[in-house]
Amino acid sequence: MKVIGIVGMPASGKGEVSKIARDLGIPVVVMGDAIRERVKEAGLPLTDANLGAVAGRLRADLGMDAIARITIPAIEATAAPVVLVDGIRGDYEVTAFREHFAGFTLIGIVSSFETRYRRLTNRGRSDDSLTPEELQARDERELGWGLGRALEEADYRIANEGALDEFTTEARSLLRRLGEMP
Repeated sequence: MKVIGIVGMPASGKGEVSKIARDLGIPVVVMGDAIRERVKEAGLPLTDANLGAVAGRLRADLGMDAIARITIPAIEATAAPVVLVDGIRGDYEVTAFREHFAGFTLIGIVSSFETRYRRLTNRGRSDDSLTPEELQARDERELGWGLGRALEEADYRIANEGALDEFTTEARSLLRRLGEMP
């Protein structure tokens, strides 16, 4: 099984890469779904604060690679030859995936704060930050989990500052190459 991970700051374009992977027939496992599930189980609304608190608690209780370890069975359950993992938030998660999946490949998506903030104001998810200060706080929380170090470990990087079609073309080409697809 070939596992490709995606890492990037909030609203950098990870979800777009996931859409492209699905279009190519690559199953996608979203790490944040494990968090959302636990927030719902706790009867809490799906807000950034609640998602961050639950993710932080899981990491504090189970280790900094907790979300990766929780996600590994879902990845394996796909039984697909190539799987994309969306939403890596730290270097401990990268280590867990590299140890568990031979040939694990990490793609880093890079976008400026200004570009990411503009996207957040347009996308409308319940966990999106709506002020620059809230996005900065979210960035700091996720950097505290090792997101910056995970980005540094990326095997490939894609800048996502320009037109969506340019980003889509580059991401599609890379996914095809990594997934050994025509």
